[in-house]
Amino acid sequence: MEIEALQMTPVKMQAESHLGEEQPQQALPTFGEYLKDALGEVNALQKESERLGAALAAGQVEDISQVVIAAEKADIAVQLTLAVRNKAVEAYQEIMRMQV
Repeated sequence: MEIEALQMTPVKMQAESHLGEEQPQQALPTFGEYLKDALGEVNALQKESERLGAALAAGQVEDISQVVIAAEKADIAVQLTLAVRNKAVEAYQEIMRMQV
């Protein structure tokens, strides 16, 4: 049985440099913009819940389940917002406790 030696062949890689070219800049939203959008959505859910509650009290809504669902959506959104805020405050406090 004959054993042949392995032959090492170099792998050809084509590296392209685009240092001189201008890339189109895509503006990524900042954390503040994400936060502002999220709080806007929570506010919209709260307003919708209040509007449906007032419509129910005025007798304009026949299906009470719509009002209950809107109220629960708003409640869950507020609970999530508070949980995120609490985590952010805890993280800030932890950073402030670090010794440099």
